[in-house]
Amino acid sequence: MKISGLAGVMLLLFTMSYASASEDSSSGEMSKGGGEAGSQYAQATFAGGCFWCMEPPFEILDGVIDVVSGYAGGHKENPTYEEVVTGTTGHAETIQVTYDFSRITYAELLDVFWRQIDPTDPTGQFADKGGQYRTVIFYHNEEQRKLAEKSKETLDASGKFEEPIVTEILPFSNFHKAEEYHQDYSKKHSVYYQFYERASGRKPFLEEVWGEETTSTAPGNEYESFHKPSDQELRNMLATLQYTVTQEDGTEPPFNNDYWNNKKEGIYVDIISGEPLFSSVVKFPSGTGWPSFTKPLEVDNIIEKEDRSHFMTRTEVRSRYADSHLGHVFRDGPPPTGLRYCINSAALRFVPKEELESQGYGKYAYLFQK
Repeated sequence: MKISGLAGVMLLLFTMSYASASEDSSSGEMSKGGGEAGSQYAQATFAGGCFWCMEPPFEILDGVIDVVSGYAGGHKENPTYEEVVTGTTGHAETIQVTYDFSRITYAELLDVFWRQIDPTDPTGQFADKGGQYRTVIFYHNEEQRKLAEKSKETLDASGKFEEPIVTEILPFSNFHKAEEYHQDYSKKHSVYYQFYERASGRKPFLEEVWGEETTSTAPGNEYESFHKPSDQELRNMLATLQYTVTQEDGTEPPFNNDYWNNKKEGIYVDIISGEPLFSSVVKFPSGTGWPSFTKPLEVDNIIEKEDRSHFMTRTEVRSRYADSHLGHVFRDGPPPTGLRYCINSAALRFVPKEELESQGYGKYAYLFQK
């Protein structure tokens, strides 16, 4: 079915599967909804290449009710597998997940989705090439769209992948259930499925990138429980300039601060909460005299606000959990983002790469592995 290099084995297996399938394959069954399927059920729709490989990671999740393989995103009504695989229908192999949102969130499903794919490949997925194997998040409502875009930004900013994230985020229009012999394929043909999963290149890639985290759902942000110290406590713990910058929206002198010319490898965290903010990987010499970065290390830890002070309109940057004034972001930075996060050193604490593990930031060590 999938890889030309395995054509003989595939053809044999495909023939056996097809022969054993019932005549009423239900490939024409279509869902036009995708919102709540019950009092506390909702649907999520993802295209991640071969749908055989996309079903298992979601089926094992607590709160997932059902996972169905199908086709979405194209123009052909009631498509068959033979039509979709030609790449002329516009459809992509897709799964539709019905879940209990009181037990698992859409954000957690997104986290699992990203860990099953190569989101940087615009030509398909692993050994399967063509538009029918492209990656797409089909959102069912505005809330899903926002969460999808936020999760994509977070992944892109994490530095997990060297190439940009190309996964599309598109509105859901319809979903055509695939033939019965495609449903639960990993259970019906477990031996061949395991062979295909590795031979296609998917499993080795995911093991290299994610290790044992391929099916883990997103953990809560450890800084959500952070309680900002009182004003007096802040005055006691911070130097005068640090307090002025972070609490009074001040600005330190250019070319006369700790990190404007720091060339060491490591990450920059909030001086008060310790929440990760930026990385030396995206730090660049802006010539302004302040530390400058093209993007945050953790998008969720950054808040942007309109700033109309000093008779101008700018975009202020603050840390989410400590609510520290960090600096401003400007749209005159270098590629690939075109952004310049101009940040006060006084709002930051630098953690060298050699101390990431000892200071509790070991998860970012991969950024500096060559």
